[in-house]
Amino acid sequence: MAFSRLWRNNHLPFVGIMILLAAALCLMFYALLWKAGNLADLPSLRIGFYNFCLWKEDMGSLACYNFPELDVLGIPQVGLALARLGVYGALVLTVFVPLPLLLAQYNRDEGEWRLAVCFLAASSILLAGGLSLFLSFVWKWLRLSFLGPALPALCLAQLLLIFLLVATVRFPPRDKEDKNQWENC
Repeated sequence: MAFSRLWRNNHLPFVGIMILLAAALCLMFYALLWKAGNLADLPSLRIGFYNFCLWKEDMGSLACYNFPELDVLGIPQVGLALARLGVYGALVLTVFVPLPLLLAQYNRDEGEWRLAVCFLAASSILLAGGLSLFLSFVWKWLRLSFLGPALPALCLAQLLLIFLLVATVRFPPRDKEDKNQWENC
């Protein structure tokens, strides 16, 4: 009985969307802030959005490279900046999604719901674009066994963003007239 009332009042899909959104945000915060965007973090290799360190045999330690040296290695400055913008921009846009969702659910406003859908779509595109651009630049130094937990976290966050986009389009807030019709039953 209570389950059908939650579904009928459109609360259950909304709660599910908010839980998935929290999970996607946690994964993105973990990968980009806690792990500092390092996709490979080994004693002999550290490759991330802000770190590019390779093992130097003659020095016996990691040597970190900055932009003049990265251009020589074949990583363009503009490409790396776009990859950073995409991945961290996706995090910022995803942080702004819960407020329009909450306002749309409370006010039954479809315009605010569309804003949340636009934020989710932009976040999904930015994350996929930034991650694929970055991986295309650094893949020659990476092996699958070198990758740490940040890359699976970002890939799972990408899947959750796509699923959230589909769910928010599928379950928009109902109009106030629909709610009154259900209350009259």
